[in-house]
Amino acid sequence: MSHCRLFAGLLALALTAGCKAQPAQPTSALDTNRRIEVLVRAQFNVPQDYTVRVGERKPSQFPGYDALQITFERGGKGKPFDFLISQDGKTLARLETFDLTKDPAFAINVAGRPVRGNPAAKVTVVNFDDLECPYCGRMHESLFPSTLEHYKDKVRFVYKDDPLTELHPWAMHAAVNANCLAVQSAEAYWSYVDYLHSHGQDISGTDRNLAKSVAALDNAAREKGTEAKLDSAKLDACLAKQDETQVRASAHEAEMLGIEGTPALFVNGERINGAIPEPQVWMVIDRALRSVGEEPPAEPVVAPEQGSKGSGK
Repeated sequence: MSHCRLFAGLLALALTAGCKAQPAQPTSALDTNRRIEVLVRAQFNVPQDYTVRVGERKPSQFPGYDALQITFERGGKGKPFDFLISQDGKTLARLETFDLTKDPAFAINVAGRPVRGNPAAKVTVVNFDDLECPYCGRMHESLFPSTLEHYKDKVRFVYKDDPLTELHPWAMHAAVNANCLAVQSAEAYWSYVDYLHSHGQDISGTDRNLAKSVAALDNAAREKGTEAKLDSAKLDACLAKQDETQVRASAHEAEMLGIEGTPALFVNGERINGAIPEPQVWMVIDRALRSVGEEPPAEPVVAPEQGSKGSGK
């Protein structure tokens, strides 16, 4: 069993003595510690090569319980976890506390990013996006235009960069190009993002030639710049420089948030992993709207299909 699976289980579960008849209370600390070790090993499927060390009891803030630290060790390295044990020695519990003031999902930096929708909206959808990712393309297609049209001025959308370069060879170049457009025009940025998410296969080409993909990305960026009447010299200089600093900072932020794949959305802090169906995305947005005192728009009415002529119905 992996470290992650073991520790994730420890963070999520609570241990109790159960509903069956209890054996007599242990008569010694040694006996109690052995029972704790056996119980923890069984409940969390601890591998045999881990050493389980039970620490000393200390006062806790919970009446009737003492604090107890249990450490899992292997290869000279240990990971401690905090438990509670009842003062009668019959119940062991796992308690995890969270600092509500320091959740990074509520502190995502969107300063200077292009906004789609109402800039003053109380609900913000932040999407960590990879412009070469096909699943990101599906999510983008769901957000624009249908989700934006459904919520109108109630929601704003902001994209952050998280190119998975080990999987998508031109994603970094695309992100840099998009940001070059964003420097001069949010409209040009979104037009470029729309284009790439709907023409990813064309950019990749049948031969998957990276040099050709890069040329196609640059040509598309220049076309969007021309359409938006941008300063072409400034745009060309930015495209040629290919400064990855801003993109890498965004990708680092994604890593700090624990993002392991794209797309990854945060709706006023609530996380959505992957390209989930549109109704589920709307459920999350509706929750966020209600939390800020706004009523979500009514669901669109789908007209029943009409029977074909001559069907006899």
